[in-house]
Amino acid sequence: MALMFAATPSITKAVSLINELEPGKFPLLLSRILQKIHLKDERTFSEEEEEKLQAAFSLNSQDLDLVVTTCEFFLHQAAYHTAKPAVLAQQLQQLELEADKVKAIVDAWTSAARGVVEKLRQRTLAPKQLEDVNWRLNLQMAQSSKTKVKTPNAMFELGVKDDSTDKKREN
Repeated sequence: MALMFAATPSITKAVSLINELEPGKFPLLLSRILQKIHLKDERTFSEEEEEKLQAAFSLNSQDLDLVVTTCEFFLHQAAYHTAKPAVLAQQLQQLELEADKVKAIVDAWTSAARGVVEKLRQRTLAPKQLEDVNWRLNLQMAQSSKTKVKTPNAMFELGVKDDSTDKKREN
């Protein structure tokens, strides 16, 4: 299987930060990320929750954001590749993630994989979607000046739904 994660400088830094996190609190962080991973424009944690997490994990704002973003990336990649637990564990170990953190990520992924993949499949990539099509064809057969005229005239009505506003427009 192809590599899901490349050891970029930001991932390497995030891995070292993740390795320093308390093993008891890390699975709770992962479960919250998995609950909100399918939401496009919504943040995983509110500002108040982020402040509490900073205190709980003894991280500054940038480091916490890097840890959360990297965990989201790991889980998005696992979902994209529909990674098997053993493959996910192997690839995380190659990034030098500690065994207890690898186990926490793999356990969280194993328990939530089916739901996460299903929710991500239902999420649309385009903000506007074609919802319905109506059409009408008129054929002009004659005019007062001409007897044999065949002029087709087609009219299409496309119903477009905008996911960002949940409004339906017809063009």
